[in-house]
Amino acid sequence: MTALWPYLVPPSSHGDDRLCATGAQGHRVTFADGRTVLDGDSGLWNVNLGYNNPHIAEAIAEAARNASYLGSFRFENVYARRAAEDLVRVCGPDHYARVLFSTGGGVANDAVMKLARLHHAVQGAPQRNLVVALRGSFHGLTFGGFALTGEDLGQRVYGVDQRLIRHVTPNDTAELGRLMAAFGRQVAAVVVEPVVGTGTVPLDEEYVAALVRLRDEHGFLLVADEVATGFGRTGGYFASESWPGLPDVLVTSKGLTNGACPAAALVVSHGVAQALTEHDTVFAHAETQGATALACAAISATIAEMERLDAVAAGRDVAAWLHRELTDLLERHPLVTEATGTGCFRSLRLVHPDGSDLTGADVGDLVTRIREAGAIVHPGPSGIQLVPALTYRREEVSELVTCVEAGLESLLPAAAQASRS
Repeated sequence: MTALWPYLVPPSSHGDDRLCATGAQGHRVTFADGRTVLDGDSGLWNVNLGYNNPHIAEAIAEAARNASYLGSFRFENVYARRAAEDLVRVCGPDHYARVLFSTGGGVANDAVMKLARLHHAVQGAPQRNLVVALRGSFHGLTFGGFALTGEDLGQRVYGVDQRLIRHVTPNDTAELGRLMAAFGRQVAAVVVEPVVGTGTVPLDEEYVAALVRLRDEHGFLLVADEVATGFGRTGGYFASESWPGLPDVLVTSKGLTNGACPAAALVVSHGVAQALTEHDTVFAHAETQGATALACAAISATIAEMERLDAVAAGRDVAAWLHRELTDLLERHPLVTEATGTGCFRSLRLVHPDGSDLTGADVGDLVTRIREAGAIVHPGPSGIQLVPALTYRREEVSELVTCVEAGLESLLPAAAQASRS
């Protein structure tokens, strides 16, 4: 066992060289046990352009040489100004006006809840303090983001306060309507992922239309948590850009720096920005490492690389290849019951040979088997996630699914394997 305490790894596996990465290049990661494997999850859904992009690396190096540390705590810096302008440009300057930088998706969602309540308070409505999210959603593991998260991840054990949070079922417009009829004038914001949670459930068009209509009727802020879906992950630059009404706040993180630096951002509409500007209100949110020169240099470089590589269009090609591969796998493999998600953000729902659902331990075992077959995937609800980089080649998509199938085959009884061979 080493001194390192890694995230979400049981103590019995701490210090295991099979889980200690030593380097990465393109779409592959090398581990301390000497193996190099295909990354099927883009790091943690954030390395959208592949590892070790030289343009992003050089931009970070230049900022380190020129600035070392320049932040935005009671100051500004030119890297942050430039990154904010770049981000507003790709989000849409006709609708979006300002950018508040953060260090991660969970912290950004903490800031969202504070901003939504402040937005209404400065306009004379302090009673608007409820925040609504979706069941099955994931918004981070900070205390605020953990409260907002709609998966049961032990919030009660950790004493997370959810008294001012309400959760509703995704794609259930009737339930959403009932909640708004009862509490609409108390709701500060509704925060939704366009593709919900680790189960990758897309919001349907009817539900999004209902969200927009209810926002216009009740006056809450509509927040798109695009931490996972942004930067080309689901077919557009941002999933919410196709909504019939754009969100008041867009939260982005994962692909924002291609995983090279910790960063997140709240991109706010002209209306939200104006409400605070009119009252010259200081927003009580700040982070030592927020909007630093290095992170913001990485943001600007990532946006430039997205454009140079035409990564959104490339991701649509990868998504089409992946969809065909998963459709074929679903038809031919007895343990695969469903493929959810959209674009390059997919999940497989799996069962045991006897038809029973996989437990968390079962999924963990399968993830290990797939890694032994040559690919990294992460666990999802009763299954696994497949989140390839936008820059995958077609043969890498096939390789990923082949590794997944090899892991699944190892779960079948010997007789079943023989009959399928």
